[in-house]
Amino acid sequence: MTAPNSKPVGVLVMSYGTPESLDTIEAYYTHIRRGHPPTAEQLDNLTNRYKSIVGGVFPLRENTDRQVAALQRTLDGMAGEGRFICYQGLKHAPPYIEDGVAAMAADGITEAVGIVLTPQYSAMSVGGYIKRAQEEADKRGLKMSFVKQYHLHPGLIDALAERVGRALDKFGGRPDQVMVLFSAHSLPEKIVEMRDPYPDQLLETSRAIAAAAGVERWQFTWQSAGQTGQPWLGPDILETLDRLAVEKVKDVLVTPVGFVSDHLEVLYDIDLEAKRHAAGVGIRLERIEMLNDDPQYMAALAESVLAVRKEENAG
Repeated sequence: MTAPNSKPVGVLVMSYGTPESLDTIEAYYTHIRRGHPPTAEQLDNLTNRYKSIVGGVFPLRENTDRQVAALQRTLDGMAGEGRFICYQGLKHAPPYIEDGVAAMAADGITEAVGIVLTPQYSAMSVGGYIKRAQEEADKRGLKMSFVKQYHLHPGLIDALAERVGRALDKFGGRPDQVMVLFSAHSLPEKIVEMRDPYPDQLLETSRAIAAAAGVERWQFTWQSAGQTGQPWLGPDILETLDRLAVEKVKDVLVTPVGFVSDHLEVLYDIDLEAKRHAAGVGIRLERIEMLNDDPQYMAALAESVLAVRKEENAG
């Protein structure tokens, strides 16, 4: 084993990003659309979704900031203060992924680990984050390694299983009558042809949580598909709720295994849109509490970062 680098190791914490205020929604949406500004109707639709969330967009950005700060504290506790320095890099909002890498290089960081706040790997999601980070690192002579997935980390599974158990208590004395719906962000169907591991890893996470929580009645569904004119993975959660209503299911607990924090796809797509749809077909819908900066989740992230560093040093 080689001696560990005496310099601090950078940790690039990557996530999708969110606008910091209502005034920045258009720039954010334009970046998502690869430089093409949204139509007035599209902008109004997205803006109204953010306005519908209690507290608007600001808590969403604060959640991400808190996650980075919590991971820093966790790494300090596990590896010693100053051994790792966390930086943030966002896909669609500043500081962008490239900004995070540039900040590390400017601070004299020569080795770093990248980790995405999405447990399951897809070439179209996590793979895209890694590609951008690696390209910028190469430009700046920074050596980077990456945590590609942590979808079966025991700490992640335990934290989510505990939340499922706690949420089932909301339904009173008959948790065995509740259908647990595991959900994740849909992606274009073409990933199936690519043999992308994303769908399989989501099912692996769901099975592990169900087993840990003692849940027998569960299904997986997709949500938040993009409007791109091409087919996306389904069924969508609204379609699933319609089918469950026909099957006389009355209670549903949504467990968003593809998300780790409170943001638009959770606070609007599930808490408002899906819950309203469920009520319309006679279903009571509840949701688990999101992980956000949960200590057990932070420990899972930190342990994943340390495992990558151990492999690098062993090599």
